[in-house]
Amino acid sequence: MSKDSDPSAKDYRATLFLPQTDFPMKAGLPQAEPKWLAKWASEDLYGRIRAAAKGRPLFILHDGPPYANGEIHSGTGLNKILKDFVIRSQTMMGKDAPYVPGWDCHGLPIEWKIEEKYRAEGKSKDSVPIDQLRKDCREFALKWIDVQRGQFKRLGIMGDWDHPYTTMAYKAEAVIAGELHKFLANGLLYRGFRPVMWSPVEKTALAEAEIEYHEKQSPTIYVKFPVVAGPETGASVVIWTTTPWTIPANRAISYSPTMDYAVYEVSEAGEGALAVVGEKLLLSDALAEQVASHSKIKITRVAAVDPSKITCAHPFRGKGYEFDVPLLAGDHVTADTGTGFVHTAPGHGEDDFEIVLEKLGKDYPNRNPDAFAVVTADGAFAPNVPLFAGKYILSRDGKKDGDANGAVIKELIADGKLLSKGTLRHSYPHSWRSKAPVIFRATPQWFAAMDQEFEGSNGKTLRQLAMQGIADTKFYPAAGANRIGSMVEGRPDWVLSRQRAWGVPLAIFVEKATGKLLNDPTVNARIIEAFKAEGADAWFNSPASRFLGEGKNPDDYEQVKDILDVWFDSGSTHVFTVEEPIEPSWFQKDFADLYLEGSDQHRGWFQSSLLEGCGTKGHPPYKAVLTHGFVLDEKGYKMSKSLGNTVLPQTIADQNGADILRLWAASSDFTQDLRIGGEIIKANVESYRRLRNTIRFMLANLAGFAEEERIAVSEMPELERYILAKLAELDALVKEGYAEYDFNRVFNAIFNFCTNELSALYFDIRKDALYCDKATSVRRRACRTVTDEVFRRIVTWLAPVLVFTMEEAWTLRYPNESVHLQTFTDVPEGWAAPALIEKWTRIRALRRVVTGALEVARRDKVIGASLEAAPVLYVSDEADVDLLKGLDLAEIAITSGAHVSQQEPPADAFRLAEVAGVAVAFHHAQGDKCARCWMVLPDVGKNADHPDLCGRCSGAVG
Repeated sequence: MSKDSDPSAKDYRATLFLPQTDFPMKAGLPQAEPKWLAKWASEDLYGRIRAAAKGRPLFILHDGPPYANGEIHSGTGLNKILKDFVIRSQTMMGKDAPYVPGWDCHGLPIEWKIEEKYRAEGKSKDSVPIDQLRKDCREFALKWIDVQRGQFKRLGIMGDWDHPYTTMAYKAEAVIAGELHKFLANGLLYRGFRPVMWSPVEKTALAEAEIEYHEKQSPTIYVKFPVVAGPETGASVVIWTTTPWTIPANRAISYSPTMDYAVYEVSEAGEGALAVVGEKLLLSDALAEQVASHSKIKITRVAAVDPSKITCAHPFRGKGYEFDVPLLAGDHVTADTGTGFVHTAPGHGEDDFEIVLEKLGKDYPNRNPDAFAVVTADGAFAPNVPLFAGKYILSRDGKKDGDANGAVIKELIADGKLLSKGTLRHSYPHSWRSKAPVIFRATPQWFAAMDQEFEGSNGKTLRQLAMQGIADTKFYPAAGANRIGSMVEGRPDWVLSRQRAWGVPLAIFVEKATGKLLNDPTVNARIIEAFKAEGADAWFNSPASRFLGEGKNPDDYEQVKDILDVWFDSGSTHVFTVEEPIEPSWFQKDFADLYLEGSDQHRGWFQSSLLEGCGTKGHPPYKAVLTHGFVLDEKGYKMSKSLGNTVLPQTIADQNGADILRLWAASSDFTQDLRIGGEIIKANVESYRRLRNTIRFMLANLAGFAEEERIAVSEMPELERYILAKLAELDALVKEGYAEYDFNRVFNAIFNFCTNELSALYFDIRKDALYCDKATSVRRRACRTVTDEVFRRIVTWLAPVLVFTMEEAWTLRYPNESVHLQTFTDVPEGWAAPALIEKWTRIRALRRVVTGALEVARRDKVIGASLEAAPVLYVSDEADVDLLKGLDLAEIAITSGAHVSQQEPPADAFRLAEVAGVAVAFHHAQGDKCARCWMVLPDVGKNADHPDLCGRCSGAVG
């Protein structure tokens, strides 16, 4: 009977220990989080954490620098959040884990933006003085550093934001130049001439790490090269290529020494065929029929042929291409596709270049400079190229093919040298900045040799040291070792030079008379000192004599003005942030404990850092590498502005709160590609709500808790000891998970504990005791003691993840403390109880059957609440009876009464298939309903002073 229906009923609410807390149910994260950030900044929380951690074992996560050229995106946000998880968890596990954020400020990403600005103003980059261009690039980078710093801080990222590292800092530029000088000193640096990936749009060489692959439609052509010497004069060798524009650069044809070749005669020519009946073609036997099918002809094999005895003419002989085209045996020729003969343009392909130098002499480029002067830096045919001068491979913006391919194909048709043509969609390299296709183009560049022994390497090459370094590094996930290993194992020499303006120059001199590199420590020292004082601008603003000093004639030396690959910049950052910090507040160590970036950095920063470290110190600058996947939209598509499916982290923070984004990162398997979108965010908001309610319940029921109320474990009921045993089990998992950077496992284990052990079991059972028992009862004291232990651990364990929410919860109990200054509490040995966990696993199974029976009764309107029931639990196993001895089944089932029986259960008893040998029969509880605890008990009314209360409540109210 309620107070409302019975005016004479007493109101006992004042006698209950009802929940009390200022921790609101609704978080209001978008409004609350900026206030926490302001508070932490005003109190210098990061500085206090550093001071508190002083003297602990040092843990260094070296920050891979993002480019300072735009707002952060979901991938950048995920990366920084994961790094924050590492820093905070390592700190709370008792380490001194500083975090120095950094930015990559040089190179094309920024220079390209400035060029776009110039073009919008009607200016050409070439018309702007280099010092002005570099100044504009520096200011652009500074602007975006400030923007990104604010966005990262809004996500709750903790670090030394007042002293970040930037690759454009003067001291940093000096160190980068000094690291290059180490490659100069040990002999790994050389100037070479070979094909490299070249961006006609950006007019510079690119490294593999600057390339991304997209589908491209290319024209395909089968071209006839007339035989002019050998046994098959009058026939034609047929080649196949997807780059018609390289035909003017052809200087040889490659064939396989292990394949069979023959002369084939055209016996039939179908409609639209370009071949004529009787024409003789040289093809590999393995691919002849495929060529015939593509060319709409039928062919008859005439005789085997030895390609080594054949010489061809260029298809455009008589029109400025009067040289012979030799046939060269090469192992790179395969029977996968084509004709078995490979068109070889040494200026535009790695294999082409190598085979020509191998077979025709290392001095081939010097003897045949015209073969390497076919295409200019902007992707146009050079003025000296017959027939095609001025034709472009790509349109000026790089968005489509230019007129070069069409012009070449048209000329081949006119000369009768085209056998057939078609199109092919294939994966093709593009610049990851301009998004335009790239070409291979032979140019003089500076390289670091991969396969040369060098001074201080103990007889090993850079490749060998790098492979050993990979074997010595721990990768998370382990497959990362294979990925980077396969790349390093097969990569060419490192292209270090770029034909740009913004960056650290290759600050070296070359003796003009001999071509030797100047390796003078005194000169190098002057360069470094100038860079420290004025930055790398000094190299462009000073005469060579400033660096060469007395005794050296500047006219005798070439001052190299090429810019260093930005991957060399970022690959050197470990030197000036970790090993020889240029900022006194940073922490020094011989190596970084961890590098953490996206999986694409196996070919980027992980690899450039590996090669830089191995080339200067003989080993990697890191001990472990952790990678994460890409962030995709909700449907699994790559995010892009054109598709309108981008999800910005700052938008989520503003709308839902940064803690929601952090929860998403922690609850996802970040080692794979991750998805994010509106529905996924909603699901994470719901998970957050459930977790927050658990925290709120603990705070509300710990109001007024004092140390004198604490009770020893040995005096606690078995349920409390079970929860502590589970807490001890979870403690081991959490610490192991954080140590292995398995944040997904950590968060989900904590969340499941809060949901299953706490909310669905422990707090559900103990609400009655918390609210209704008298303050001194052992049961209530035990529950409050356990809740206190659970609260302190759950909140500290989750502090690295939900940085704002856990701070809010912690400060409500400990107003003058920050949770982020805490360390994880050790678990007392007496808590662990595997046998007790096993016992309660079975008890919980029995409880599920009881709960199922009560749900049926509630569904059928037999009861309204479980306290109206007194079920009978039928068990067939004596062991189940023993399990429940000494325990109150009614308390566990949250009923007013309960009974265990080994008799045969009624036929209509409730059963669960997965819990064998157990059944439950529903019965109504006997007695009256207590006005205070609402239990239906026989002893209600036995106390004359409190006729509407049960015995327990009568004692509680006095």
